[in-house]
Amino acid sequence: MNSGGTSVLLVVDMQNDFCAGGALAVPDGDAVVPQINQMMAQFEHVVLTQDWHPPGHSSFASGHAGNEPFDVIQMPYGEQILWPDHCVQGTSGAAFHGDLSTDPAQLVIRKGFRPAIDSYSAFSENDHATPTGLHGYLHEMEAKKLVIVGLAYDFCVFYSAMDASMLGFDVTVVTGACRAIDLNGSKDAATKAMLDAGIHLVESWP
Repeated sequence: MNSGGTSVLLVVDMQNDFCAGGALAVPDGDAVVPQINQMMAQFEHVVLTQDWHPPGHSSFASGHAGNEPFDVIQMPYGEQILWPDHCVQGTSGAAFHGDLSTDPAQLVIRKGFRPAIDSYSAFSENDHATPTGLHGYLHEMEAKKLVIVGLAYDFCVFYSAMDASMLGFDVTVVTGACRAIDLNGSKDAATKAMLDAGIHLVESWP
């Protein structure tokens, strides 16, 4: 199935640190790679995102004395979950999973590279104001539909899908090609929010 020129496959953060053995491994994260590779062949347009933190990023728990990973603190832009150091620029953990087919991608969006602010969404930093440039790229392509897969379902996939919907795209999340961290019920909360926003959730594609 060729999805046509107005449809884009967005592959979120399929990086080593989010897979088995990684610094912030998502349970069973590796398992989605074959399905994502198969899906890439069905789309004319593919975009990858890549978490790309400088050393000592403000979202790392290691930089906040007295705090542990997964604690929540207040930042100038709102609440911030503190994470283990992960996806540090230039490290093997930040690299795409070795089995992921990257050749079909026309664009790689790097996010989270500003030291003082985290970025979950493929469209904006966590201040919901600083753009990544993806919206402009898709607008120039006259893209109308986004199909989203990757890691983690309840964080970067979720925030990307919500922003895409808010920006007017017809959004589908392929749940079978995602895996969740599920932090304090975040998986179910993400599912409810996406359904409430009119985002299509499907198990497989097409």
